[in-house]
Amino acid sequence: MGDAVELEAGGRTVRLSSPDKVFFPERGFTKLDLARYYLAVGPGILRALRDRPTTLERYPEGVNGENFFQKRAPKNMPDWIPTAHITFPSGRSADEMCPTEVGAVVWAAQFGTLTFHPWPVRRDDVDRPDELRIDLDPQPGTDYEDAVRAAHELRAVLDEFGGLRGFPKTSGGRGLHVFVPIEPRWTFTQVRRAAIAVGREMERRMPEQVTIKWWKEERGKRIFLDYNQTARDRTIASAYSVRPRPHAPVSAPLRWDEVGVAHPQDFDLATMPARFAELGDVHADMDDHRYSLEALLDLARRDEHDHGLGDLPYPPEYPKMPGEPRRVQPSRARKEKPPAAS
Repeated sequence: MGDAVELEAGGRTVRLSSPDKVFFPERGFTKLDLARYYLAVGPGILRALRDRPTTLERYPEGVNGENFFQKRAPKNMPDWIPTAHITFPSGRSADEMCPTEVGAVVWAAQFGTLTFHPWPVRRDDVDRPDELRIDLDPQPGTDYEDAVRAAHELRAVLDEFGGLRGFPKTSGGRGLHVFVPIEPRWTFTQVRRAAIAVGREMERRMPEQVTIKWWKEERGKRIFLDYNQTARDRTIASAYSVRPRPHAPVSAPLRWDEVGVAHPQDFDLATMPARFAELGDVHADMDDHRYSLEALLDLARRDEHDHGLGDLPYPPEYPKMPGEPRRVQPSRARKEKPPAAS
């Protein structure tokens, strides 16, 4: 695999063993290529990860090998990488790494980390998100172009309800993510409620194109706005993260005028460094903004008061939540429905 090499990363020296180990056989990209990629986009990925508890999606033998998500900070993690203590919905807790410098990203790449999954909180307040994250997920029968159409309508919805500015990025697959920086004033439950309000407004405007139906059997050929990505311990791949697919795509931040012009396949481990060198981080000013969720939470209250639209199901691994409807898929609920009294 070649002799170990040492890389300089923001004043840190990070040792990289087996630098010639091939991580992406289809493209021939090695562990060293991965580490150099993260150095090339260092300011961008650090902006996305800084001070955030971060789960590591690791592929120690490359994209075709076994993988796992590492939530707890590795025991061999250097003491210069800080951690934050977080609590999961199960009630268990852990210390997760919180990158504060590019060296931490390169150190994680040494252990086969392809994708970084940061929480929407900072380590100084792990219970109040500072980002509203909206995941536009194409369902079977839809594609990226459908997600683009939904994203442009989403932009209008965000502006109408509170003058919110969303920052779009490719998922690295067929979908789009839109992140809104918010004031860290609300709980995970409240932020999720705001996401549901966004989804319902999108459904009203694009009923044939967008859905927030949790059960797959109800979604149809529509873009699923995954409101549960705002639930505690649900994370979305960071901007600039490499995704575990054969061609080594990356989650690429976009300007709004690029949404619908650029395509996810334009951005990969080989092409993103040149874009970054030319344009820098197109979301560099994201942390300069902090928006209020009051208008969306008012919309949620009106939905509930005027239309009886309350909470929606949580993911199956979550404990039953207050106000949550029955967590059973509709087809099964119909079969279980008792016969009418004679």
